[in-house]
Amino acid sequence: MNLEVIRQDTLGCSDKIFLNSAGSSLMPKTVVDATVKFLYEEQELGGYAAAVQNAGLINQFYEETAALINTRPSNIAFISSSTDGYAKALSSISFKKGDSIITTNDDYISNQIAFISLQKRYDIEIIRVANLPDHELDLEDFERLIKKHTPKLIAVTHIPTNSGLIQNVEEVGKLCKQYDVLYLVDACQSVGQIIVDVEKINCDFLTATGRKFMRGPRGTGFLYVSDKALNQKMYPLFLDSIGAQWSSFDDFQLNDSAKRFELFERPYAALLGFAEALRYANIIGMEKIEQYNSTLADTLRNNLQNNGFRVLDKGNRLSSIITFCQADGRVEKVHKILTENNVFFKEHKKGDALIDFTSKNVDHAIRLSPHYFNTMEEIEKVSQLLENINH
Repeated sequence: MNLEVIRQDTLGCSDKIFLNSAGSSLMPKTVVDATVKFLYEEQELGGYAAAVQNAGLINQFYEETAALINTRPSNIAFISSSTDGYAKALSSISFKKGDSIITTNDDYISNQIAFISLQKRYDIEIIRVANLPDHELDLEDFERLIKKHTPKLIAVTHIPTNSGLIQNVEEVGKLCKQYDVLYLVDACQSVGQIIVDVEKINCDFLTATGRKFMRGPRGTGFLYVSDKALNQKMYPLFLDSIGAQWSSFDDFQLNDSAKRFELFERPYAALLGFAEALRYANIIGMEKIEQYNSTLADTLRNNLQNNGFRVLDKGNRLSSIITFCQADGRVEKVHKILTENNVFFKEHKKGDALIDFTSKNVDHAIRLSPHYFNTMEEIEKVSQLLENINH
């Protein structure tokens, strides 16, 4: 992994310390070039002809995504965001009164809101599995709840947006397979940051976004749909002419592939940019990216702890998302120093992670999320900027 070349490709990292890849990362120059090139072709040819002319490049999106997560192109759908894909996956499930969803205390805010919406509309039950003292998922409680409730769906966020925790989605997948329960994984913070293998996870649906650790354009993402879900003729509530063919006056024929979850209208310029972002990550290799990210994150987390900060990340395996606050529980001093020194970060409020932040007894947290274009020198500089706040 040639960090010098990667930083040359990343024009936005030269004049700042960018530590917000968990929000919306910096795109490589080739991603922007691919996006803009297609826009110019649309300007000259119109959108339809430009799409036809670039059919091969468009297909590369499915091939690169499949290579990234160890599946086939036919299991991949383009979506506009992880939340978009999540909603489409949820809409393909025929919930009825009395059904239940088992999820976790650390699932993403938008997913929790979606579950509550389903609860209000269909009178389903939301069941949240217990955490062990080290904040890992209690797999014995998971199995007990499955046996007790026979859930319609199990839904787990791989890496919460508000915490460095990496949840044990592979062991949950084994339980889902054993008890034949539909399994939905939100991987919006893990794809592009660590290795994600849908064969090992054993999920039926997996969602991801382009703008975060994948370093793609906003308005992009993908949805993985398993062969099991496709063969069971699962499809989103609202289809269009990509998802199905109008076969008779009152019937339609489903697309055989995961494209049944797509819509005809999509931002092809952004899609091509995302395809390039996927290719870029695949060329470097997710194993190298994960290893380097782990070194950056471990160093930053240790430095913050040594400087007296309250690091909020709990779990046996932690990611490149570091959340912390001052020793007094506040964040104002950190916010001021980082802003003044052109360090890009994110502040989380209690409402972003109501269950997690309530259990940790915090109202605010600073989130830093380094990525593989960052240097160890940047990590040390940020640590030095903050080292005297608690003294």
